[in-house]
Amino acid sequence: MKSLLRTPLAALGLLAFLTNCATTVTEKEKPTVNSQPMAAPVATGATRPDSTGAAATATDARVATPVPIATAEPAATANGLPAETVGAPETAAPNTPSATAASAERAKEKKMTAADYRAMLESADSRLKTSPKDPAALLQRAKAKSYLKQYKEAIPDYTAAIKYQRNNPDAYYNRGVNRLMMKQYKAAATDFSGALKYRPDDKESFFGRGVAKMQMYQYKPAVVDFTKAIQLDSAYADAWEYRGISYSSFDKLSEARRDLERAAKLNPDAAKSLKRYVGNDGHEPIKPAPVAKPGTGYHPRPGYKKPATPPATSTPAQ
Repeated sequence: MKSLLRTPLAALGLLAFLTNCATTVTEKEKPTVNSQPMAAPVATGATRPDSTGAAATATDARVATPVPIATAEPAATANGLPAETVGAPETAAPNTPSATAASAERAKEKKMTAADYRAMLESADSRLKTSPKDPAALLQRAKAKSYLKQYKEAIPDYTAAIKYQRNNPDAYYNRGVNRLMMKQYKAAATDFSGALKYRPDDKESFFGRGVAKMQMYQYKPAVVDFTKAIQLDSAYADAWEYRGISYSSFDKLSEARRDLERAAKLNPDAAKSLKRYVGNDGHEPIKPAPVAKPGTGYHPRPGYKKPATPPATSTPAQ
């Protein structure tokens, strides 16, 4: 479970939301998710996956002051959350871990081996034989299946877990990551919103939802979510990188350069996106190529000529 996207898109790596692959965008197609399931899309300075990253250097004005959001993007409400999360937070399930604790648990799980995941699956199966409606056991089995890349098989268990415990943000978050891996972006965005309803300070859920929106070419709304993730963790490298890429997609090149330079300071791998999206030296911007419409299967990159046959959208790396 690694960071959600680092295949130059990087999250649920979401996002490698799930893999140990790097997350920096390729020049072939639209940003894609490179993560391992359950390893929430998370960017960090040293440890990309679910770590919180190095301590933020608040002295950097660019970090201390979030970038203004374009008027075309969803407005924030009085509580500072995007309009989509109005009404949140609601009472979460008993013993629901904090956002920090949840992130730490995801980081721990992503380091487990395939044998560990199989043992996790067997343990859940055993519990469900006597308690078939146990939401914790259902969630555990679903997560084990996701880690084993059994994404389709995991969905029924996630859905059942939510049915028996509708206020568990972890169930929504993990199903969102699983759906990202299945390229069900709209459904994934809805799940991340569900997670934020009960845990509104979960940076990884904001990042995951932003990634889902990028996959649907909703770059301006994605900026809103990445901005919130950055407000929650100013050292969130992946969020800075993906926001920069999103800005470049609608000609906000100055903002894109600032974000990508910041991302590169936090994570050297992001330098690839800096070069690709704003110029060879980071100071001579290259105007992004026109963005293809959703459903075309083609997402041009700066300086990339469209081939005779549009490349197929790459699947998240595991």
